[in-house]
Parts: sequence; C-alpha cells; structure tokens
Amino acid sequence: MTDPLEPPAGTEPALGPTPRPASGLVNGLGGGLHYRRSLASRVTLLSTLAVGFAVSAVAFAAYATVRAQAVGALDESLRGRAYAAAKTNTLNALAQQSVPSWSLVRMTYVDASSDPVRVYKAGENAIAVGSREIAVAQGDSDGSARTVYNQGERWRVVAVPAGDGQALVLAQSMESTDRMLDRLGLVMLLFGAAGMITAGLAGWAVARNGLRPVRRLTEAVEDIARTQRLDPIPVEGSDELARLAQSFNGMLHTLSASQHRQRQLVADAGHELRTPLTSLRTNLDLLVQADASSGLSAESRAELLGDVRAQINEMTTLVGDLVELARDEPVSRTVEPVELTAVLGQAVARVRRRADVEFAVKTSPWWVTGDADALERAITNLLDNAAKWSPEGGVVTVTLEHGTLMVADEGPGISPEDLPHVFERFYRSAESRGMPGSGLGLSIVRSIAERHGGDVRAGSAPGGAGAAFWLTVPGQPSPPEGAPE
Repeated sequence: MTDPLEPPAGTEPALGPTPRPASGLVNGLGGGLHYRRSLASRVTLLSTLAVGFAVSAVAFAAYATVRAQAVGALDESLRGRAYAAAKTNTLNALAQQSVPSWSLVRMTYVDASSDPVRVYKAGENAIAVGSREIAVAQGDSDGSARTVYNQGERWRVVAVPAGDGQALVLAQSMESTDRMLDRLGLVMLLFGAAGMITAGLAGWAVARNGLRPVRRLTEAVEDIARTQRLDPIPVEGSDELARLAQSFNGMLHTLSASQHRQRQLVADAGHELRTPLTSLRTNLDLLVQADASSGLSAESRAELLGDVRAQINEMTTLVGDLVELARDEPVSRTVEPVELTAVLGQAVARVRRRADVEFAVKTSPWWVTGDADALERAITNLLDNAAKWSPEGGVVTVTLEHGTLMVADEGPGISPEDLPHVFERFYRSAESRGMPGSGLGLSIVRSIAERHGGDVRAGSAPGGAGAAFWLTVPGQPSPPEGAPE
C-alpha cells in the first residue's frame, strides 16, 4: 500500500519554488533560525505590543471600575429614595399617582399580603415587576437590584421592603449613565490608540539609537570581510556590545597570527626548497651534459647520483616536516593512554639502526594520554638531533623520570645567541648549515609538546659538555583506567 502523499515509484517530484514559512522565522543551514525582520523592527514591534497590552489592560480595568462605581451610585440613590418613600404615610397614594412619561423615575407598589399578589403601577409606563421584587415583598429577600430592558432602553430597578407583605420598587433610566460610559470608552479607545502609536514611535527611536553601536560593529565587520584587512575594531564602554567587540578583536588577532604563520611558513618553505632544487637541477644538468659528451667517469657519475639521491631524500624529509607543521591542529579526540617508556624504546631502536652512537637509557614508568605516533615523532627528532651533533662513537644520554624526558649529547653545545631560536621554524645555526636537515625538527617537537599540554626547553647538558633538551608531558606513573595491559 502506497502513501498518497508520496509520488509514484519511478517518477521524480516536480520542481518548483520552495514555500516560505509565513512567520518571521525561516530555517537556515544546520537547523539554525534566521529572522527576516531586522532587529530594530522586532524591538519596535515588541515594544508596541507590550505598551498596547498594558494600555488595553489599564483601560479595561478603568472602564470596569467606573462602570461599577456608576451603577453602584445609581443603586444607592434609588435605594435611599425608596427607603425614604417607604416610611411615609402616603405610600399607597404615591403608588397610585400618575408619573409623567418623561420622568426618569418609575414607581411600582407590590402587595403580597393577599393571594394573588397585587401590583400597583404609578402610571402606564411603570416597569413590570418580576420574581425578585415579589420575593422582597414576601420577606424572602432584604432587597434587590437589577437591570432590565424596557422599550429598547436600559433601566435600573431597585426593590426595598415597605412593611409586612409589601415592597416599593423604583426604576430609573440608565440613559445618562450609558452615555457617560460610551464617552469614557471612546476616550479610552482614542487614548489607547494614541498610546500605541506613541509607543511605536518611541520604540523605533530607542531601537534606532540603542542599536547604533550594533550597526557600527556590523559595518566594521562587513568592511573587514570586504577589504580583508584584519584591523581591530574600536571599543567604547564596557557593556555587552563592548565585550562582543573585544571578543571579535581577539578573534581577529588570532586569525591575523594564523595568517602570519601561514605566510611565514610558505616564505620559509620556498626559501628552504630553493637550495635543494637548485643543487638537484645543477647535478641533473651535469649528468645530461656528461651523457652528451661521454666524458664522465663511473666514479663521478656515482658521486653525482649519490648527491641527487641525497637531495631527493632531503626534499622528502622537508616536505614531510612541512606537512606536519601545516596541520597545526590539537590532539585528536581519539586519544588513548600511552606508555611513554614503550614509545621511547621504539624511537631509540629506530635511531640506533641509522646512527653511529651509543644510547645510555634510563627510564621510569610514565603514562600519558595522547597520540602515540606524534609522541614517537617528537622523541625521534630529539634523538636524531643528539645523534647528529655527537661525535662518532659518542654516547647520547636519555633519561625519563617523573614525566620529563632528557636527551643530552656530547657535541659542542648551544651558543647563547642561538639558544632563544632553536625551536623556531627553519632556524639553523652557522655550524649546522653545512649539515643535513631542514631546520624543522625541533619546531615539530615544540608543536607536539604544546598539543599534549606539555613543553620543551633547551640548555647545556649536565656536566657542561654538549647540549640537552627536556621534554615534559603531563601524565602519571601508574596506568590510568582503560589502559591496555
């Protein structure tokens, strides 16, 4: 059974304009909400609605209070006159007197002492009595007050006891009261409309003036997006908008620093790649010329090919280091507990196979949470650097105690003028420029250490001979929960 709302199989739905929601909200990418109206228009609308609701509530309460007071005052007036008339000896005569048709007061006398109840109307236009007035005459009620319609006009009817089994009923037209209430309602309606218009204008003025800093911030951000100049935005005051501008300036500073690092990396990489590429091109030109003239010996050819191979290896190492530095990203979320002593053992075994030095290793257990491959890369770079500077057959001292790895060599050490720059990208001292390397190894060590919440520093080896590097990574001596056994 098919869903009637779905198109038949094998057909495609017809393309057409996507219907837009009728409200002021539309769905954006990622499920976000975007407003079609501006912030100023929303502030104006909300302020107008709030004031309109308040004015309407106050007007309704005032109208209801005045109406209740007016009806209450009319009841008190009729009740007072009825009690006064009920005390006179001329009650029966008054009840049977004719009341002019233009009079605002109508009088009726009810006698419930006999069966049936007798009603005496003062004039033909007297208001007809009902069950409430008869109940007052029979003594079942102390008095009554109600509103009735007579010939299309509203009347207020009040009944009071006038003796045993008798009641006097007075009725007065509410025409004057209704006119007063109608005028009051019209006045309140006009004042309410004027109040809403005033509230709208005031809300628009407040929104326009209050949102001026937001417009300035928006214009500054749009100018940055258009010109791509990462100049900081002027900050005024200390309110929420000022904090927003300060946060945006911080983001601009971070973005500018990242952009500067990228440009510096590209410039340094181009400079470093130029040398091996030039040497490689020269050697290849020599090989081509030698093949054309057949004047190159086997030994010279082997030497040139070895030089080309070395240059290619150097370029491969340099490109790998550049890729590692260009990542510039934090530790992956898929980190795991890592035993640093095991990582150190693998790095020492790898470097020992290609270096003609001895390694004196002393370790104690230390567990960290991080990327095992990245940590091994950092330790390998430190060991390669120590092996490169140590004399042939020398000893590289490696210790791991309380989370601090020390790698010390027996080389000439680090001069004071080079010490502040050893971890900079592509920095190479005067002594190292004739040695293999890209100048990125120690920079990669610092990057990996910082990504794992640690640090690295350089100095003189214990005893004063050679250089030493200390890599510190936070962790613990015992395996954490979930660590592989």
